[in-house]
Amino acid sequence: MANRDTTYLGNINLKPAGVNIEFTEEQVQEYLKCQQDPLYFIKNYIKIISLDHGLVPFKTWAYQDNMINTIHNNRFTIAKLPRQSGKSTTVIAYLLHYVLFNSEVNVAILANKQATARELLYRLKLAYENLPKWLQQGIIEWNKGNISLENNSKVLASSTSSSAVRGGSFNMIFLDEFAYVPENVADEFFSSVYPTISSGKETKVLIISTPKGLNMYYKLWRDAEEGNNSYVPVEVHWSEVPGRDDKWKKETIANTSASQFRAEFECEFIGSQNTLIDPSKLKCLAYRKPIAERDDGFVQYYPPQEDRSYFMSVDVSRGRELDYHAITVLDITEMPYKICAIYRNNELAPMLLPNIVNAIGHIYNKAWCLVEINDIGGQVADVLYNDLEYENLMITSVRGRKGQTMDGGFGSFQSQLGVRTSPAVKKLGCALLKDMIEGDKMLIEDYNMIQELTAFVSKKNSYEAETGHHDDLVMTLVLFAWTTSQNYFKELTDLDIRTKLYQDKIRQIEEDLAPFGFIDDGSSDDTFVDNQGTRWSVDNDNDNMDW
Repeated sequence: MANRDTTYLGNINLKPAGVNIEFTEEQVQEYLKCQQDPLYFIKNYIKIISLDHGLVPFKTWAYQDNMINTIHNNRFTIAKLPRQSGKSTTVIAYLLHYVLFNSEVNVAILANKQATARELLYRLKLAYENLPKWLQQGIIEWNKGNISLENNSKVLASSTSSSAVRGGSFNMIFLDEFAYVPENVADEFFSSVYPTISSGKETKVLIISTPKGLNMYYKLWRDAEEGNNSYVPVEVHWSEVPGRDDKWKKETIANTSASQFRAEFECEFIGSQNTLIDPSKLKCLAYRKPIAERDDGFVQYYPPQEDRSYFMSVDVSRGRELDYHAITVLDITEMPYKICAIYRNNELAPMLLPNIVNAIGHIYNKAWCLVEINDIGGQVADVLYNDLEYENLMITSVRGRKGQTMDGGFGSFQSQLGVRTSPAVKKLGCALLKDMIEGDKMLIEDYNMIQELTAFVSKKNSYEAETGHHDDLVMTLVLFAWTTSQNYFKELTDLDIRTKLYQDKIRQIEEDLAPFGFIDDGSSDDTFVDNQGTRWSVDNDNDNMDW
């Protein structure tokens, strides 16, 4: 029977704090090897649960070795891996090495759900229990949500949120399946917690996930690939996992679907297949680095130029940290249209928005401005026009069954400052926006705008944002696209987008039509017979067809 003084709360696999163990000379050498080389420690002393064989030694594969070395040698690591590739097990094994051989370090295991985070901690504890006692640190705390070791190192498991680790001091944070953390939670986490982590000189941040849409994980990954942040990217292809070949791929697709395989195993970032913009086009959209950016949500990509014309599209919200006020400034001098600047803010009071619109409009040569007047948007347009006297505000008229048209207020029908987003306006705007983006008539280079487009999906004969996403910036584009169909806009800009799109479609159709050729019946090398039995031949003397 085990001595209670050498066990932790009756668990014979753990030793409590204060228990001294005499090392043999061989154990001292092994301890030093493990301390200096995480891979040696993991391959020789970590055990994991196998679905087929139960508790077995952790025999790592080549890509797992690369992951461990990258994490060990860098402060910031971001990894993109397919499903069921052993990514969590690999990281947990490294975290165990980290807390065993480093004193007074705090580690946070954060996942999209608390239950998932605790499951990861359970795996770490299981591996710990199967270590020889001479490699263990004495246990001070051993709970479902955290453990504390005799060397004053600790591990916490929680869901990814700003409150989970706020106020704490952490040497390493592991964000598991970060692509599945809700957008607002991910934004809040990085804005409130990340600065305290990155302030240290040796602190580590590890982000690992399978992609899911264009979100913060996507942005961090893309920036890492392009060298725009400090993260070192690690990518694993499904074929690197032993046992996965073309036969396995075909079987997996047959049991699921091709789109699901692309998302979960090919690690494609585009998740939804019923987006307004074709997924193949969304994959090609690339955001650019702004030339100027303010804390209030103003982002500038191209500065104003005296000889160019600009257009502002404004979507108004209630400013209660839900939907966003959105302003998009486009250069409409020529096609493709370019997005010069955007403004996106969900805290600003609606009655302060006209001042923002007025200021941005004057920067961009008193840009033509269209305000969406659903809900409280009408008040914004009224203040902009009557109080701030912004001259280039677009006016529409309601023409009964014909709906709304843009005429500058010169018609005999009921006029309004701005446009109401009716089903008809939205339907036409969505159709034209799709043609413009897919036909390269508009350049989309803003990260938030691309993100919204990937979640702007078909719902009930219309398009709107998926649950948990926003579409305020997209709606500014929808309104602009609708504007391009109006004769008044064409007169202002001398650009007829619908005609140009039609001409491009016709040109594409003509290019796709293969020319008809002659069919050789094989009767001769230089003759053939048509359907009427007439034999045709080549006049070699004139090098022309003998008609």
